[in-house]
Amino acid sequence: MDASRNQTWVRATLLLGVVYLLVGRVFAVPATHVRVWRLAAWAVSGAAYAVHIGYEHFRLRHSPRLIALHVALGVAIGATALAIAGMIHSVSTTSAIRPAWLLALVIWPAVTAVPAFLVALVAGVMLARLRQRMEA
Repeated sequence: MDASRNQTWVRATLLLGVVYLLVGRVFAVPATHVRVWRLAAWAVSGAAYAVHIGYEHFRLRHSPRLIALHVALGVAIGATALAIAGMIHSVSTTSAIRPAWLLALVIWPAVTAVPAFLVALVAGVMLARLRQRMEA
């Protein structure tokens, strides 16, 4: 893998981490129709997740394992950033870091990245098999 291709997946992964952070923060702002906004956040996050898998597969032609690793890393970055944002907000209102936020820094990335890895791995394998069938 050449250096520019390596930088490409890193940029994409970081960008998706920022997208997850923005979705988590922006879609939480409205005080009315909370359920609709929450569903919209899930839809936008799901679309970003699918686009990331597609980009890794079709554009970068990565293996299913690399796809899953990069996608899960983007999800973990977003979850970590959300935990940090929540901790900063909590400190700004209470002037103290609650222990729950320190746990969130570890738990949120793990709870989101593990399923993200597994689903992306399955999707990557299915896309690779589909590509093999179409090329045969």
